Amino acid sequence: MSTAITLAGTADRDRVLGLMAQFHAERGLAHDDVHRARAADPLLEGSPLGAVWLIGPGRAPLGYVLVGFGWSVTRAGMEGWVNEVYIRPSVRRRGIGTEVLHAVAVALSQAGLTALHVRVDHADEAAQRFCARVGFAARPEMLVMTDTL
Repeated sequence: MSTAITLAGTADRDRVLGLMAQFHAERGLAHDDVHRARAADPLLEGSPLGAVWLIGPGRAPLGYVLVGFGWSVTRAGMEGWVNEVYIRPSVRRRGIGTEVLHAVAVALSQAGLTALHVRVDHADEAAQRFCARVGFAARPEMLVMTDTL
């Protein structure tokens, strides 16, 4: 399989936001169109804080990957956090997600990122299996804690 990924830009806004709406609805997330635009627009406009890749053909993408970037003192460099991965239900379980996350990891490594992380709900065993297949490993010594500001 060879699924192309393309860095999304402002011309892809409607496609990205539409895919995000599908993902959020499927996951039961209460984000509305305004929230999605606030989250994605800076990245589509070239913000250095993250990127969105469309998966598959540009006119009818199969999904998207959204990654946020940050500095790590521990790793002495930039690291990425996979915030969202969405593949249309009709094309799932064909290896597309695995291939795409590998391609994103390679691209980010070549760009100098030192690590790629993903947050997975403890109860979401399917997502945990998928992430493990891709190469992510749980770090039992770490727990993500959040202070929402």
